[in-house]
This record gives sequence, C-alpha cells and structure tokens, in this order.
Amino acid sequence: MQTIKVGISACLLGDEVRFDGGHKRSAFCASELGRHVEFVKLCPEVGIGMPVPRPTIRLEAHAKGTRAVVPKTGEDVTERLIDFAERATPHLQQISGYVLCAKSPSCGMERVKLYDPATGHAQKEATGIFAAQLQQRYPALPLEEDGRLNDPLLRENFVMRVFVYAAWQALGSQPKKSAVLAFHTSLKLLLLAHNQQAYRIIGRELAEQQEMTTEFLRHYIETLMAALAKPATRANHTNVLQHIQGYFSDQLSHDERAELSEAVLAYRNGLEPLLVPLTLLRHYQRLFPNNYLAGQRYLNPYPNDLKLRYGL
Repeated sequence: MQTIKVGISACLLGDEVRFDGGHKRSAFCASELGRHVEFVKLCPEVGIGMPVPRPTIRLEAHAKGTRAVVPKTGEDVTERLIDFAERATPHLQQISGYVLCAKSPSCGMERVKLYDPATGHAQKEATGIFAAQLQQRYPALPLEEDGRLNDPLLRENFVMRVFVYAAWQALGSQPKKSAVLAFHTSLKLLLLAHNQQAYRIIGRELAEQQEMTTEFLRHYIETLMAALAKPATRANHTNVLQHIQGYFSDQLSHDERAELSEAVLAYRNGLEPLLVPLTLLRHYQRLFPNNYLAGQRYLNPYPNDLKLRYGL
C-alpha cells in the first residue's frame, strides 16, 4: 500500500518552533488527516538556524523585490530561506501536498503583510518566501493553509487533490501512455465536477499526444491539478450525479428512480449535503456493479472516515 507523504509547517503539528516559542497545532491535520498520511514537517526559520524564541521576521517591499527582514537588526534572511528550500528538495520531491502556516513571512500562502520600510505601513498582499519557492518549484503540488482548512469546501478540495497527486506520483517519472490514459479515465467525473472546459481540453490533448514526453507529462499534470483546484459547484456536482444515475436507470424500479432523483434535486437546492445522493449511488453501485463507475475516483476520492463531504 502506497504511503502518502504530506509536507507541513512543523508548528501545525504542535512543535513549539514559532517566533514566540509557541505552536499553532491543527486538530484536523494532527488528529484526522494524520491517520492517512505521513507528515514531513519543516520549519524554514528554524531550518536556517534561527533560535526559538527569536526576533520576528517581516516581508518588506524593496527595489529588488520582496525581502524577508528582521526589523530589530535589519538582517535580510531572504536568500537563506531560498537556500533552505533548495536543501529541502530531497524531502519535498517525495510529498503529495503541503499544509502551510497562514500569515507567516516564510510559510504564508497568501495575504501576508508586506511592509513599506519607509513608512511602516503594510498591506496584506504578499506570499511567504518559502511558500513562494514551493509554488515556483512544484506548480502541480497541492498547497493549502491551516486557516483555510477550516472551510469545508477548501478542506475537501485540498485532500482530494493530495490523493489524486499521490496516484499520479505512483505511476513513476516516465509512465506509458496506457497508464496515463487509465489514470485520466479514473478522473473524468471529478474533472466534470470541477472544470468542464478543462475536462474537454485535457482529454483531447492526451488523445492527440503520440509520445509521453517529459514536457507533455509536466504540462498534463500541471493543467490537471490547476483544474481540480477550482472548487466544484452544486450545479456541476448535480450534472455528475445525474450522469451516474443514468447508469442504473434500467435496473431501478420507478420508486427507486424517483427517490434518487429527489435526493439529487434536494442536494441541488441546498436542502441535503452531497453525501445523501452519493450514498444512494454507492448503494446501487454495490447492487448493480458497473466497471466504469467502479474505477471513478469521484465516488471514493479519499477515505470515508475523513467525513469531508458531510458539509458540502
């Protein structure tokens, strides 16, 4: 069984490595997601040799770009943080996702304070130095912040992408076209739920590609992961649910078809969570197995005990 590795800011697992000697333990990561993945924990600021506790770092706007500076001393630690990302490459190449500490000048993914050193005024418009390196070096890698994981939709989307990316990594660095086609086929309904335009474009590009070159494989997975990062809408989920429903139309009685249709429409109208029609569809898949549906990640994209579709 494949071990899925996920990078994480060490403070989110309870390590007391923050600038004030504290932590920001994420209960979801530590107690729930941690049952299914192996965490690779890093703290860039400790990694560059800064002590705990330590003087704060802030991001400043300079002529040569965004810099990470210790305001108490004026020390610029930007290059040291970039070098840390380079040194961490052996660990980072193994991971299938990364959970970052929000608002951190090293790890914040978005809306980190960017200071004007002349006035001291700040705007929430920057990305942490280490987080920016992750985005640049690993554009297909699923990234999320601890605070955003409190949103049920963003939490579900991140975990789904982690499991999809792990499945891609399991194919190896130079998979054959048959393996890529099988992988892509398993994602068709997920893609339909998240990005119908990308579903059509990616499928066409893959079909037309004669050879799985390194350049195409990179383009494929980056395009795919960007498409899946777009949250699925109720309307798109409803289309997929109705599409799946069609596979059982000949096997179900009139009353069963009506019950399933009512469950799908109740979800569409916001009266029931996604789990309600999905439970019925999984039930009928067990009663009337369909090989195509059995291979679709949409029905079971991650372990059920994570309860990620309860609030969708």
